[in-house]
Amino acid sequence: MNTTNPQFWLDLEQLISSSTLIIDRPKGSSHPRYADLIYPFDYGELEGTSGGDGDGIDVWIGSLEKTVTGVLATVDTVKRDSETKILLGCSSLEMLQIQNWYNNVAKVQCLLFERGV
Repeated sequence: MNTTNPQFWLDLEQLISSSTLIIDRPKGSSHPRYADLIYPFDYGELEGTSGGDGDGIDVWIGSLEKTVTGVLATVDTVKRDSETKILLGCSSLEMLQIQNWYNNVAKVQCLLFERGV
């Protein structure tokens, strides 16, 4: 799979730079409907965009410079949906922690696509 397509990553960077990032679930907060799901990093959405659920495109925010470092593709068989999540400023370890959170804590399967260099 080609994750080094430069235009894909540039387009994501353009979405980030031209949108307001709303962090509605800070690190350590609980999911609004599932109190046992604690967010390991800041999580929010890009205002004025449209993701798979009809809300703004979801974004995870890591500890590095705020550039797009990867994306996650999720599949939720309970909700019967699939979404893409942008990983912004996440180290490789942080991306793996988020992937683990989905697969093992939230019970939503996901694939990680790390930005090629």
